[in-house]
Amino acid sequence: MNELDLLMELHRDAARQGPGGDEETRLAIALSGLVPSPDLRIADIGCGTGASTLVLARTLGARITAVDFLPAFLTVLEDRSRAAGLSDRITTLATSMDALPFAEAEYDAIWSEGAIYNIGFETGVRAWRRYLKPGGILAVSELTWLTAERPDPLERHWGAEYPEVDTASAKLSVLEREGFSPIGYFVLPERCWLDAYYRPMQARFDAFVDRHGGSDAARALVAAEQAEIALYERHRAHVSYGYYIARKIGA
Repeated sequence: MNELDLLMELHRDAARQGPGGDEETRLAIALSGLVPSPDLRIADIGCGTGASTLVLARTLGARITAVDFLPAFLTVLEDRSRAAGLSDRITTLATSMDALPFAEAEYDAIWSEGAIYNIGFETGVRAWRRYLKPGGILAVSELTWLTAERPDPLERHWGAEYPEVDTASAKLSVLEREGFSPIGYFVLPERCWLDAYYRPMQARFDAFVDRHGGSDAARALVAAEQAEIALYERHRAHVSYGYYIARKIGA
């Protein structure tokens, strides 16, 4: 089993595949100014097992296209949407976020919680703009420095893992350059990292390693995740996800 398969298995049964929270998704919806309507069309890109997708469908009554390149995650989302009575509002699509089959100006909003880093913030913002209607909403959460200076271990880790990590002011400048008007921003609180993501993941580690017979690959993955968790616990004042909400301007 390769590293991607191991990662998928570790995260498949989680409510969330990254830091976030239902309350934060609802706050982003409120800041967006979107009004509930069955005619709203929203793409949730990099949706994982659909935590944000379900909140969007429930809160806005919209038609959601839920996109992820891992079919196993989308199968979980389909099960969850049926259980929640929301399957008539959600269509899943297994494809890469850099090969989206959307038409120009097809969507009223594009959502992406903790996933745009897969192609890079600037690349994603630029590429996805064409799929929004004039005045459409882009809402993404993105790894963000909270302070002007950071401890060296934190800089080295995230600089290697995601070189585009930057301050909120830099991210807002990207949005403005790429044809968006920022209309909202907030920082995910610590509970979105610890209670919603890291602690549930830690609770799965022992069973995960056991399923793989204590293999070196499984142990190495767990060790890497534990190191990231420890780094966040030590330096959480300096980094989080920033949630950016912006409106498309121009044609």
